[in-house]
Amino acid sequence: MAEPRMNSADLRSILKQGIQALREAHVPSDTLAAELLLLHATGRNRTWLYAHPEEVLDPITAENYFALIRRRATGEPTQHLTGKQEFWGLEFAINRDVLIPRPETEHLIEVALDRLAIGEIRAGRPRKLSGESLSIVDIGTGSGCIAIALAKELPAARIYATDISPAALAVADRNAALLGLSSQVTFLASDLFSCFSGPISDSALPSSALAAGRLPLLFDLVISNPPYVSRRESASLPVEVRDHEPATALYGGEEGHELYSVLIPQAARHLKPGGLLVLELGHDSLPAVRPLFVSPEWTNLLVTNDLAGIPRVFSAERRILHLEEFHNARDL
Repeated sequence: MAEPRMNSADLRSILKQGIQALREAHVPSDTLAAELLLLHATGRNRTWLYAHPEEVLDPITAENYFALIRRRATGEPTQHLTGKQEFWGLEFAINRDVLIPRPETEHLIEVALDRLAIGEIRAGRPRKLSGESLSIVDIGTGSGCIAIALAKELPAARIYATDISPAALAVADRNAALLGLSSQVTFLASDLFSCFSGPISDSALPSSALAAGRLPLLFDLVISNPPYVSRRESASLPVEVRDHEPATALYGGEEGHELYSVLIPQAARHLKPGGLLVLELGHDSLPAVRPLFVSPEWTNLLVTNDLAGIPRVFSAERRILHLEEFHNARDL
């Protein structure tokens, strides 16, 4: 990457130099990245930036900006440099301990809300959801973006979010606090559903308060964006992903889809009759995931494509159980 020349210190010139430097380094979305880094360096918003193109930037701020440009050119994600990423209209704090929220993950929220609303209509209740009486769990919460987005949309729901990584839970807990939603989401250290198998103590909880006792065993909604990248693909991943995002949140096994075969049966045991499971899919996960739902436990299967036409979300309902089966489920 050619070093940017400080021959002009106005915003327009500095931004052009930043874009050119990223373009020469073959950084994707170079213009957007250069803009975001300039906004971060100056502490300004985009409206101000484009309303003041001839504003002279002080040398220290300019050098800080070009330092960020150099780091981005070597592969550090823009979100790690700015410490934030927007998701579902909310701003989330991001670092190397969590997966960067992707726009396609918003389809999970859309599918969950749509299918919950349809369930309300079937039950003869108003379509408008507040989440009252709903119990929800987000498995593998990472930054907390899914659980927190649902808390925003369903303020009366009881929402739990699990992750195997204490560092990720710390980020998620911080995001809930920053967004004023701490009281609506309980974050739990857990390998998938393991924390829901019996009594827990306060020590199992990060900072979201929950009285010691027994956690719910059955949920109305289980939602998850599990690790689904194949370890065999690691060499072909962009450097931004391979070298800077947590491996535990990326890789779902040698083939990439192994975790689904563990997660789906556990979800079946922890869903209420008629409860909903919503999963994000990898770009090639569907052929491996679909057969896992060929079971009398599941009904009303639905595959939802993302904007690129890739199967992105798999959702299904837990079949209504016979009375004896229901009592067995409650005694897990």
